[in-house]
Amino acid sequence: MSQKNRRKIMVDIDTLIEKSLQGEKLATARLISMVERGDQQTPYILEKMYPHSGNAYYIGMTGPPGAGKSTIVNKLVKLFCKSSYRVGVIAVDPSSPFSGGALLGDRIRMNAKSQTYDYFFRSMSAGRAMGGLSRTTKEASRILDASGRQIVIIETVGVGQSELDVAKATDTVLVILTPESGDHIQIMKAGLLEIADIFVVNKSDRPGAENIAHSVRGMLDRRHARLQWRPHVFMTSTLMNKGINELHEGIWTHHRYLQQNGNLEKRRKFQIKEELQQRIETELSDILWQHIIDDEKIEQLVAEVWLHKISPLNAARKIVAEWLGKGKIIQKTFSTK
Repeated sequence: MSQKNRRKIMVDIDTLIEKSLQGEKLATARLISMVERGDQQTPYILEKMYPHSGNAYYIGMTGPPGAGKSTIVNKLVKLFCKSSYRVGVIAVDPSSPFSGGALLGDRIRMNAKSQTYDYFFRSMSAGRAMGGLSRTTKEASRILDASGRQIVIIETVGVGQSELDVAKATDTVLVILTPESGDHIQIMKAGLLEIADIFVVNKSDRPGAENIAHSVRGMLDRRHARLQWRPHVFMTSTLMNKGINELHEGIWTHHRYLQQNGNLEKRRKFQIKEELQQRIETELSDILWQHIIDDEKIEQLVAEVWLHKISPLNAARKIVAEWLGKGKIIQKTFSTK
């Protein structure tokens, strides 16, 4: 690419950034698309947008497929917008095994009229990410934050053992459950008690809703002494339009709790530390595989492991030790004890 074309691209990006910071939705959408694709200008975009972020209230929404997460998001968006908040929604959908794109998209997500309510909706593909969030969910949410969205809702693809990343990206986590059998096991197995700030038993007009709410409260009672914040349990029925207002107020109750005694600051600093650790590991991995490790070296080690001359663990340690190249200290660290 010529120097002239490169300068033109950067001018265009600067224009998009400026428009996004002024709240223009199209510019914001284009910036998110560039970051999601991993365009070359991604680091520049994030560097320019980041100083303007950190003002939004982040709400995470997770739960098993079919629990009614999208419908609850839709109703909450209307309530937030009626209170004059500018809302951004990121819905992480399962990805196509062929194209990698989001399968559900926004075709059934939001039925609130954009002319009446000031919200921005974005559907993202989970891709190969295992944590329930897209690889670029955090970056997209920060762009929405910088563009003036005062509330950012992140709806995950569905609950599971590895989907607890939502707690590392949001201020308040809502776990949506249903009366159907199996949710009792889900609560315990997925460790949702550890991440939930609010439990919502949706479809509470169905039989068994009271039972699961009672089970959640019982488990919370057993952990009460260790909890700084005791998660609230709400019963909702989007079909009957019941419990949504109470849930809305419960979210703000948790927000007020976060504002006390530096709780929000502590939570976000912990999230930044976790994010830095993850990104350092990713960067080091990329450097190793793109610039350090060659196919010939890997094939040689595969042969040695196959012949049981070296274990996979020590083969990996050997590569890292050779790369770091810091002599006896590194060799000792990675030697077989």
